[in-house]
Amino acid sequence: QLRFSESGGGSVQPGGSLRLSCTISGHTVDFYPIGWFRQASGKVREGVACISPVDDRTDYAHSVAGRFAASIDRAKGAVYLQMDSLKPDDTGVYYCGYPCGHRAGVVNYYGDDSWGKGTLVTVSS
Repeated sequence: QLRFSESGGGSVQPGGSLRLSCTISGHTVDFYPIGWFRQASGKVREGVACISPVDDRTDYAHSVAGRFAASIDRAKGAVYLQMDSLKPDDTGVYYCGYPCGHRAGVVNYYGDDSWGKGTLVTVSS
């Protein structure tokens, strides 16, 4: 079973950037897509990005496409999320999740609710 440890969150002004990291342990990152998800206060968790360790194909939710970029480093067992042009609506706790999928601009989660502690991103002026 994969275990995730997220880091890199913080407080930024609108238009700013952050780079999140997710360290993966417990198993080799080799086949199933790994995703980034977020949960704003009082809202359900939503998918942000889904990246395949097989071919690096990455899909994004409509709300972040063109602003966020996910990447993977198999040797380090880590995935990253570069977030640019941040908006207040991007505020929330960000998590890694596995496995994920993408359909019609929506990133979905197909795992067993095994989440890390997440990392908090706050976008505010």
